[in-house]
Amino acid sequence: MDCCMVTALWSFASVYALLHFLCFIFADADFTLLWSSLFGHRPENKLKGLVVWITGASSGIGEELAYQLAKCGSCLILSARREDELNRVKRGCLERSNLQDVDVLVLPLDLLERSSHEEKTKAAIQFFGHIDVLINNGGRSQRSLCLETSFDVYQALMELNFLGTVSITKQVLPHMTQRGSGSIVTVSSVVGIAGAPLATGYSASKHALQGFFNSLRSELSDFPNILISTVLPGPVQSQIVQNAFTEEVTKPVTAAGNQEHKMPTSRCVRLMLVGIANNVKEMWIANQPFLLFYYTWQYAPTFAWFITNILGRKRVQHFKAGLDADSAYFTKPKTS
Repeated sequence: MDCCMVTALWSFASVYALLHFLCFIFADADFTLLWSSLFGHRPENKLKGLVVWITGASSGIGEELAYQLAKCGSCLILSARREDELNRVKRGCLERSNLQDVDVLVLPLDLLERSSHEEKTKAAIQFFGHIDVLINNGGRSQRSLCLETSFDVYQALMELNFLGTVSITKQVLPHMTQRGSGSIVTVSSVVGIAGAPLATGYSASKHALQGFFNSLRSELSDFPNILISTVLPGPVQSQIVQNAFTEEVTKPVTAAGNQEHKMPTSRCVRLMLVGIANNVKEMWIANQPFLLFYYTWQYAPTFAWFITNILGRKRVQHFKAGLDADSAYFTKPKTS
């Protein structure tokens, strides 16, 4: 190979690497998801007419999923504990789309009442005839230090976030294997792959979901048309902090903090729908510098531990001072 060819290849590689670096600086999702958003299938084309069951549909990401899927023309099954809030979301779906009343089913559901999940699944299938997509979005977060947290909180987190999700999945999965197609999409979290202070139980429940669905995906290799996908959002504007567990199961969060530095819910959901439409198996969704944490944990875990310890200490200091723990990554704690 002559010098001119080597120089040309080196120049091409340098430009290619520079473009990727510039894209990463402004990225809010992993490259697979971003390329899919630019060059892949549009959700409006792939999700139109599909029957989508959303758990945790009464607020936050679940509510926004309902609105954007309604605009895509999907038929919806909306589930959460609060029926009045689900009816509000249903009205919002009908106002934002061309869907009719019969295209949206309100199906109240408590993930903790696992004995009811078979009946709820049968009701959903009977109403629409089938389920194309299950989006496991229901769950709660945590804001408390391990040393101060009741064991009941850890049990509640695993019962709700992990076992509740597994229970619904096991009811829907046989229906999809019989049909030979379907998608099961589970909302995990950045703490599903990287631990975080103040969220030991929440992180454990999300790690459990990651392990379960990664294993399930490999079990379903004989069903290539069934997508098992996990979504790992970073901080997103929602009510997840306000509804989080604290030191005791019944103790509410006293300070929810601001939402300014978090990703808009609409952007997070749009990326999720792009991933579903393009069969993306794992979606990393976060603004910088959180997206950088994903890649650091994946490719440089020793360095990730070093950074996590520094930022974790700062977050705990904010929490103990009664400040917004999430803003610890962006501001310095005030001293008296």
